[in-house]
Amino acid sequence: MTKVAVVGGGISGATAAYRLRQSLGADAEIVLFESSGSLGGKLRTVELAGTRYDVGAEAFLARRPEAVALVEEIGLGGELAHPTGAKSTVRAGGRRVGLPGGTMMGIPGSADAVAEVLSDDGRRRVAAEAELPAVRLDGDVALGELLRGRFGDELVDRLVDPLLGGVYAGGPDGLGLRATVPALAKAIDDGAPSLTSAAASLLPATPSEKPVFGTLSHGLGTLVDRLVELGKPELRLNTLVRGLSRTAAGWSLDLAGGGLEVDAVVLAVPAPAARRLLEHVAPVASAALAGVELASMAVVGLALPPGTELPAASGVLIGASERYPDGRPLAAKAFTFSSRKWAHLDGPVLVRGSVGRFGEPGALRAEDDELVRLVRSDLAELTGITAEPIDVHVQRWGGGLPQYGVGHLDTVGKAERAVADLPGLAIAGAALHGVGVPACIATATAAASRITSGLPRR
Repeated sequence: MTKVAVVGGGISGATAAYRLRQSLGADAEIVLFESSGSLGGKLRTVELAGTRYDVGAEAFLARRPEAVALVEEIGLGGELAHPTGAKSTVRAGGRRVGLPGGTMMGIPGSADAVAEVLSDDGRRRVAAEAELPAVRLDGDVALGELLRGRFGDELVDRLVDPLLGGVYAGGPDGLGLRATVPALAKAIDDGAPSLTSAAASLLPATPSEKPVFGTLSHGLGTLVDRLVELGKPELRLNTLVRGLSRTAAGWSLDLAGGGLEVDAVVLAVPAPAARRLLEHVAPVASAALAGVELASMAVVGLALPPGTELPAASGVLIGASERYPDGRPLAAKAFTFSSRKWAHLDGPVLVRGSVGRFGEPGALRAEDDELVRLVRSDLAELTGITAEPIDVHVQRWGGGLPQYGVGHLDTVGKAERAVADLPGLAIAGAALHGVGVPACIATATAAASRITSGLPRR
């Protein structure tokens, strides 16, 4: 009987277990290990004022095919939901304005596209970028360094930083261009003389009518539950895999209660855990993954009294440089006005505040009650809403988001090549080729395929 271990019970591990079951059949033994007491990883759906509510990832990119295709494949297509027409906003220079179109992750195709976000000086700096000497890349570069040198600080601080903070919980100065905005890097490599022209070349001639994001009406936790239901792995919750070693026939997992021998292993865990498990069997991969840093964050879910009036927007992004009138920084990096954004959330008035940036623990040091107070204070400053919540949920994500620093693609390539030299071993997860749900599904599918292609048919 073929026996495969999957380490990590998030979306990557659940997808890998499901794909392995598809390929290996009902007789295969698939064991799914999760160090915590619940599955789902960064997909977590809770009850907030009687409503199922996501306090981890709340949506996936629908224009990338993997998540939508998997949802439909496993019979959850009827739960697929897309945002309403409510628009996003950004707090820029002390004002809340509409999030501009005509940009690639905040990098504009023209100065006019970002006029409302910038001051007169900022607009002039953006307009002048196309007249600078042609941009050239020598390998990878910090996104912030490149953008500040071409556009100045204002565009970066008011627009690019809040957008990247919403995806990575990290700022542009610590993120690499080639991993975070690969299409822009390719446009420059292909000869675009300026960042403005590179961004313009990537923007569609006419806006797409296809929805950008999707979710599940009963919460994204449903996706993991369904994958595990179909994959039928043996679940080992609250079980830490302490080590990994090769055997004559496959692999041995070091567990608190003894060892477990298997034919193959998929590691679908965060970079620090993968580094630890690979240290003795794939030291080159382990050393590479040690360079992937993580950001911590928290989500504060607020259920407000019925009738509370939310802004006519899906939410607001907040740059690290934004302040109260007295100079204090805001604690939150974003708010989602969930009841405006998602039509299926038709119960209580729901809002979620996101807190935490890479290298800046700030409000994350606060106890839960104080963190809720800080988030409510920010909400009042931005929207005027002071209503006392009828229910609250604080979800902390310690080391929740990997940072794609300069040279990230080289780092991941080095790790993947080292693992590829070891039959019966594969890696997957957000540390590799994207932090979103579709990217995690893609790495898990590839890992499962690598395992099954190398196993003898029995």
